[in-house]
Amino acid sequence: MQRDKVTLKIPRPLYDKIRTVIEGSGFSSVNEFVVYVLRDLISAKGIDKKELSAEEVEAIRQRLKNLGYF
Repeated sequence: MQRDKVTLKIPRPLYDKIRTVIEGSGFSSVNEFVVYVLRDLISAKGIDKKELSAEEVEAIRQRLKNLGYF
């Protein structure tokens, strides 16, 4: 088991939708796609080196809620 990775649980219906969406897209797995999307989200918001504002935290929470995490 690699110590530099963790398991992230998502709802099965979301997993199935993502699997359907990535068919023929060049992504080899749902995991690869999710990592790509999360990295893109982080870099687009410039989150790498700064602290998030309350509004940014709330926007992220809302996005996660819309994805079924809350």
